[in-house]
Amino acid sequence: MSEFGAISLVPPLLAIVLAIITRKAVLSLFLGIWAGAVFYAGGPDFFDDPVGWLEGVVAGGFGVFQTFDWIVGAIIADEGFHAQILVFTLLLGSGVAMIWNLGGAYAVRDWALQHLDTQRKGMAATFVLGLLLFFDDYANTAIVGSSMKDVSDQLRISREKLSYVVDSTAAPVATIALSSWVAFQLGLISSAYEDIGLDDPPSAFEIFFQSIPFNMYAILAIVMVAIVVGSRRDFGEMLDAEHRSWRTGKVYREEAQPMQDVEADLGQPSAANPRLINFFAPVGVLVVVTVGTALWTGYEPGASLTDMVQDADYAAALIYGSFAMVLSGFVLGKASDIFGFREATDTTIDGFGIMLTAVTILVLAWGIGEVVAALETGDYVAGFVGEHLSAGALPAAVLLTAAFIAFSTGTSWGTMAILTPIAIPVAWAMTNDHTVVAAIVGAIFSGAIFGDHSSPISDTSVLSSTFTGADLIDHVRTQLYYAVTVGIVATALLLVWGHTGITPLVLLPLGGITLVGIHYGLSELDARRKGVDPVAVSARREVEGGPVKPAAEGWRAPEASSDPSTGTGEVSEDDGIDRES
Repeated sequence: MSEFGAISLVPPLLAIVLAIITRKAVLSLFLGIWAGAVFYAGGPDFFDDPVGWLEGVVAGGFGVFQTFDWIVGAIIADEGFHAQILVFTLLLGSGVAMIWNLGGAYAVRDWALQHLDTQRKGMAATFVLGLLLFFDDYANTAIVGSSMKDVSDQLRISREKLSYVVDSTAAPVATIALSSWVAFQLGLISSAYEDIGLDDPPSAFEIFFQSIPFNMYAILAIVMVAIVVGSRRDFGEMLDAEHRSWRTGKVYREEAQPMQDVEADLGQPSAANPRLINFFAPVGVLVVVTVGTALWTGYEPGASLTDMVQDADYAAALIYGSFAMVLSGFVLGKASDIFGFREATDTTIDGFGIMLTAVTILVLAWGIGEVVAALETGDYVAGFVGEHLSAGALPAAVLLTAAFIAFSTGTSWGTMAILTPIAIPVAWAMTNDHTVVAAIVGAIFSGAIFGDHSSPISDTSVLSSTFTGADLIDHVRTQLYYAVTVGIVATALLLVWGHTGITPLVLLPLGGITLVGIHYGLSELDARRKGVDPVAVSARREVEGGPVKPAAEGWRAPEASSDPSTGTGEVSEDDGIDRES
């Protein structure tokens, strides 16, 4: 248990509440770190000895020195892992800038608009891409977000909706396939079983494989995306965002602060005749080099594929992949006579610039992680919950505990690192059942992702917003309704399993059916309350002063100004327009 007790919860929760209320992520995160530094300087005797606590705060420079120590420490933490992610993010920004300057984004947009002529098709393509790029959630958000942003803008899909689909198919998919997430968790499972000291323990991979059906939040989050995309229905703030985008063409709200705006930062591309190869070649290089070097870093003579996946250095592989992506831009620019090495170098540097906001928020989010580590917030929460558990409620309680830790700390991997060594021995001691241990592993995965999807200080939330060009807080606020819905259903299913033993293979389909009913019911109720249609493209409305014409008459979206918040181009919703307009 943390010696700071419940006070250890104050800094991360302060940052989260301020971020949601003020929509100022950078300021809120910094104030959260500073508040933690003040408490840390004063010591744990905040209530018992307030005078001594205040003297400690003064002596500690009111927490200012500790604040910046934590921020700097966050960059070099985890044996340089965070620094590697920052390098990857900056290089990926350069890769995105290269694709833009080569005209690759325009080429994909033009091609997609010929084939993806409805919002449903656009979101379905985003969904499928998210499923296919399973090997790392960071690379997933970068590739899918960058690929589909311009297309979704043309189809008048809100940036909030795009961010939701990208975010909710990144980490969830990565936790049920061979990926950097699984490799990390395999090591934690193996260490936890070593601590138990069994004579013949099962392999970590065997436990992970058994845990997949119990990773109910991740599986149902993917199902929820399919429901939302297929039905085109929305509720909560996502319904407002979709109506705004479809009615006005503004893909984000007036006061929003998009995490990335490539067109505004980089200007028009240099390519006169955009070609698809200028998009797919750099992206292909990124994927191939990242996967190949990941396996190479995990290779040793006699190592199996599983060993290579488990021992791979994914952060280094992402750096190599993103660097190769930038180099491919140099080659394509020269070979296609679009630009020379000097302009390519300028594009590389400009690409760093479009990532500065994301990098700033990532560093501050990791700084909050330094705060909660120093105040032992995770240990406090885990210890508090561990004193009030029953065997039947254990998986559901672990899910909620992991969700709260991830929500408060903004780190899903940190959550797994905190809970796995605690929860697996507890589960074994209470049940002596490897199936229960597998259920706990799945619950930890589920809770970590649930907390991430609900938190504005999560790195995955930051990166999803960055590569889709969304406002971070708007993304979290709109996604929260769907994340909480899925989280409640997943928790309920784990409670049912814990008390009845019904196989997850039966419970998961029931959960999917439940989500369909809940989504339909809430979309109807919310739309009726707001006086709008639950499907934005089905509603009769005026678009920029003129009535929406039926698709049968060849309605075309009005051309917008150069403002990147407005869509341009054709939208042909041949299956959703109210034909009585």
